[in-house]
Amino acid sequence: MNRYASNNDIREVITELLSQLGSSREAREYLKRFSSVDSVQFAIIKVGGQVIRDQLAELASALHFLYQAGLYPIVLHGAGPQLDEAIRNAGIESRKIDGLRVTTPEVMAIVRQTIYQENLRLVNALERLGARTRSIQHGVFECRVADNPDLGLVGSVERVHLSQIEAAIEANAMPVVTCLGESTSGQVLNVNADYAVNALIQEIEPYKIIFITPTGGMLNEHGQIMSSVNLVTDYDRLVSANWVHSGMRLKLEQIKSLLDKLPDSASVSITSAENLTKELFTHGGAGTLIRRGETIVEACQLTPDDERALYDLVESCFGRKLLPNWLQTLNEPRILWLQSRRGVAVITQGQDSIHYLDKFAVTPQAQGEGLASALWKEVKQAFPKLYWRSRSANPINPWYHRHADFSFRAEPWIIFGYGVDDFEQVNRCIIDAAQRPQFWTDAK
Repeated sequence: MNRYASNNDIREVITELLSQLGSSREAREYLKRFSSVDSVQFAIIKVGGQVIRDQLAELASALHFLYQAGLYPIVLHGAGPQLDEAIRNAGIESRKIDGLRVTTPEVMAIVRQTIYQENLRLVNALERLGARTRSIQHGVFECRVADNPDLGLVGSVERVHLSQIEAAIEANAMPVVTCLGESTSGQVLNVNADYAVNALIQEIEPYKIIFITPTGGMLNEHGQIMSSVNLVTDYDRLVSANWVHSGMRLKLEQIKSLLDKLPDSASVSITSAENLTKELFTHGGAGTLIRRGETIVEACQLTPDDERALYDLVESCFGRKLLPNWLQTLNEPRILWLQSRRGVAVITQGQDSIHYLDKFAVTPQAQGEGLASALWKEVKQAFPKLYWRSRSANPINPWYHRHADFSFRAEPWIIFGYGVDDFEQVNRCIIDAAQRPQFWTDAK
């Protein structure tokens, strides 16, 4: 089923708008990729209650944009802050055990009313913009009562029923799902939103998994958003870091547990409502992309097959043909591969014993999975001082600017670098980079 809007003019306008976030080629690539998966499997977007409370307009606008593009994500939301306030206003003690809300019959009455209210707020905001939606308040999560009797009417998901979600998407409507469940006897149960979305994700295995949060991503020790987390290389370091608070550690543990049950290509994006479109439609994204990841290895020696694979990868990423003697011409080249051979960094000796990045090539699909950032982290760790050049018209230059300490335009190049503090050394690196030969068959 093609989920693009049937009107070609609308599609072109959307592509043009998306191209302002990145490149037109990126926008078309992602639209094509999203349209190639089954409608129900496009995306699951989990929205925190605080986002609905404080950023409803931005959220509705971003979701409406997807609707206009013929994309119908499954939206599942919580209402944590709203529930805290409603329970407090009712004069009822709010208690939690292991992060789960103790749900007495009195609390359950407030839970139902509040979640219904927030669900309709989001649905109404979308429909006012012209997006067709379907409010799904019950019937998705079949539960048993949680094992701990002290929790009360809290559900543990046993089965996920997709009929209402599938019917909504088949009717070109965006399903907006609550995190309420029911027992087999019809008892309504309170389900933690993270547990509910995990169960839904495991049932559907969507192409995109997105958590929309007020922070817009996972923050590092300096309060800055981390662009990516590669669990293979980053998980142990992060969960043991003293600046990772308990909530962040729990979120990492839950995401790792979730991704361990999904295909290797699966990932979780944490972003903000206002940056949802950028996160979906650009290689660089706007938030934190978490994936199980893959090992990055340095090749000490290349077999003939390795060398052919290296040439093929670089040539396919750049769309140009290398001279046969390219690799042999480099001075003591060091090669960092993604394990899947979908990305590579080729580094050689440069000016003043500072290393020079000769090629950085990652396939578009691997870029979309956040593997370019993972590879770059390894490069930066292995080479604390580095410089490189890029064509001034290269669309990846904004990404390079974010990862460089200095840059200098020397047409047709922009010279980048990091870790070099001495001005004279920087100048020598710039001169060296600008004068280096090209190894393309069509070089001018």
